[in-house]
Amino acid sequence: MRDTKAFGLINLAPRNALLGVCAIAASCAPAPSRDDVAAATPVFSAERFFAGPTRGDGVLSVITQSAQPVVVHGTGRVSDGGLLVLDQTVDRAGARTTREWRIRQISPGRYGGSLTDAVGPVAGEVTGNSLHLHFAMKGGEEVEQRLYLSPDGRSAHNLMTVRKWGVEVATLDERIVKGR
Repeated sequence: MRDTKAFGLINLAPRNALLGVCAIAASCAPAPSRDDVAAATPVFSAERFFAGPTRGDGVLSVITQSAQPVVVHGTGRVSDGGLLVLDQTVDRAGARTTREWRIRQISPGRYGGSLTDAVGPVAGEVTGNSLHLHFAMKGGEEVEQRLYLSPDGRSAHNLMTVRKWGVEVATLDERIVKGR
């Protein structure tokens, strides 16, 4: 099998049956909690939050690997037509990758767009302070992100889950701050 990259963060290279056993064991681990951060307000606006500079600091956990720190620097701009273009640089384990998001609100509470790392569209929904994004990766991984806006609107908690063949293979727990 070939190596794949999910979201510019993860190298998954299934090489033998051991990975399958690890994947089954990892699927039994609890996902990061969402109950402590979901709220009705403030309402998450991707255009407002990601316009300008942002910095994310997180921990990436991939099955069969040690947890690793991840730092994401972003610069977002919004066009007159409402298109959010977010350029990001991801630093992880001495490696640096870049990616670009292009996201637009397509109806109240719904977003659509693209990501350079994704295959096909990125879809998103807003419920209160939560922005839920989902998309597929070139290696067949399914990515789900839930971002929770803080009450002051200056930071967000990002919980990302990556699944391959329906099995959870990676998670990212990240805090994103505006203006850094």
